[in-house]
Amino acid sequence: MAKSKQPNSTQKYLPIKEVRDGIVILKTGGFRTVLMVNAINFNLKSRDEQEAMMQQYQAFLNGLGFPIQIVVQSRMLDLDNYLAQLDTLSRQQTNDLLRTQTTEYTNFVRELIGVANIMSKTFYLVIPYDTGVELPTGGFLAGLFGKKSGPVSLGGRFEEVKTKLMERTSLASSGLAGLGLHNVQLNTQELIELFYTTYNTDTARRQKLFSVSNVDVSVIQHIKDTNPGQ
Repeated sequence: MAKSKQPNSTQKYLPIKEVRDGIVILKTGGFRTVLMVNAINFNLKSRDEQEAMMQQYQAFLNGLGFPIQIVVQSRMLDLDNYLAQLDTLSRQQTNDLLRTQTTEYTNFVRELIGVANIMSKTFYLVIPYDTGVELPTGGFLAGLFGKKSGPVSLGGRFEEVKTKLMERTSLASSGLAGLGLHNVQLNTQELIELFYTTYNTDTARRQKLFSVSNVDVSVIQHIKDTNPGQ
């Protein structure tokens, strides 16, 4: 009997080669950093404030010597951890009135999210640096999805590219701060969690991603080999 064909890994269809030092490395040889940016309510600003912000935003875009990508991601708000904390707090209350009020509030939140989809919206700014040199397949995320591979080879140019990309990232971050938009660069762990929840929306709600800090491909592959049913 012929062996059944092994299903293709998700990584095969993703453009991501590796995530290292807070930088996304693409298979096409491109490099990306990601800034998470807070939102402001533009409609609540006065007309003069709106016009001033538009002019500042225009100056910000004109001051960039490279393209950027703005990503807006909407997803259902995950309140599982919050509700678990409320349950714990309710059990720890020594005051009967406070315990009752905490329980009633927890039940109210559960009922609310049961009848309405509460969405959260997150804004990201992607800063690119492209080399035009296509990289071999494999890398960190390949190991995460079960495909064994060694670290990506960049011919010793990673630190050079990283320096140039960080200069662009710092420039973009300063420009956003000048607009009153607080922002933070996502680190390696946060980037992988972002991709994990983006490509595995339902699974991410049931199974949280383990910490990948200081974990290389061989360790992830070992976890995969020792837990074949997962």
